[in-house]
Amino acid sequence: MMFEGLGTQAISLLQTRMRCLRARPLKHPSITMQISETIADIRQSRWANPNLSWGLVPTMGFLHAGHLSLVERARQENDRVGVSIFVNPTQFNEAKDLEVYPRDMARDLTLLKEAGVDLVWTPEPETVYPPNYQTHVEVEEVTQLLEGAARPGHFRGVTTVVAKLFNVFQPNRAYFGQKDAQQVAVIKQMVRDLNVNLDVVVCPIARDHDGLALSSRNSNLSPEAREQATCLYRALTAAQTTFAQGERNAEAIHLTIIDLIASTPLARLDYVSVANPVTLIELETITDQALLSMAVFVDNTRLIDNMIIGVVRK
Repeated sequence: MMFEGLGTQAISLLQTRMRCLRARPLKHPSITMQISETIADIRQSRWANPNLSWGLVPTMGFLHAGHLSLVERARQENDRVGVSIFVNPTQFNEAKDLEVYPRDMARDLTLLKEAGVDLVWTPEPETVYPPNYQTHVEVEEVTQLLEGAARPGHFRGVTTVVAKLFNVFQPNRAYFGQKDAQQVAVIKQMVRDLNVNLDVVVCPIARDHDGLALSSRNSNLSPEAREQATCLYRALTAAQTTFAQGERNAEAIHLTIIDLIASTPLARLDYVSVANPVTLIELETITDQALLSMAVFVDNTRLIDNMIIGVVRK
């Protein structure tokens, strides 16, 4: 079934997103959605009409409403939309985590076709990393903290595959979700440093009805764990309330989050951060903006979430 593995509320949100996508007219509709595993096919389709703009949505598949919100944004801003589906082995620290990562290619392709996507790249690992592959892209300082500290080598895998995706598709714009806040910061740094000729577009976190950030990993949660997983969002909103009440000491904000996570039986904190949103350096006092972020094991599933608090920038 198309929605197997998703909760009732997530299914409802996904169906709503699909209805919205069907109702929105395409700028320059293509006849069919092309699917290919080869780089040559992707490049041929991309440059068939050089006058059309392209948006790229990189994914690892098992799509949810958050992914489709990126597709919708890309459709609004470009003539054509490309999507990649590739579970990138080089960004996983544990072989078991890679093995159990949820996959459903047939369902993903159905969703993307419904969403009006023009081009989908579904490469095999041997296509992305052929024999004797030796080149990697590594961003330094901003990858050493948070997820980078918890998952050594993770971001080298991310930046390498994203650089390859940019090179294969050569899009005008690439779309990422704010849920992976450090990934966004790392990719923006890479784009600046390497003078990559595209715009990185960051879209808001898509959440379920109770605030849980949508993630492919949510399908691994038991009913009890799924209920308790809302502790991440509740901790962020508690910290936001503390800030709104006048607290500017980062440690106090930090402790607000820790206390709420600690009170959740199935939750185990991996890390929590109150940092500069660009550099990810930990703050002592919040004078402008702060990125609140955390990783939490709920039962055996590792989840991440974040929120930016402080001065609203236009």
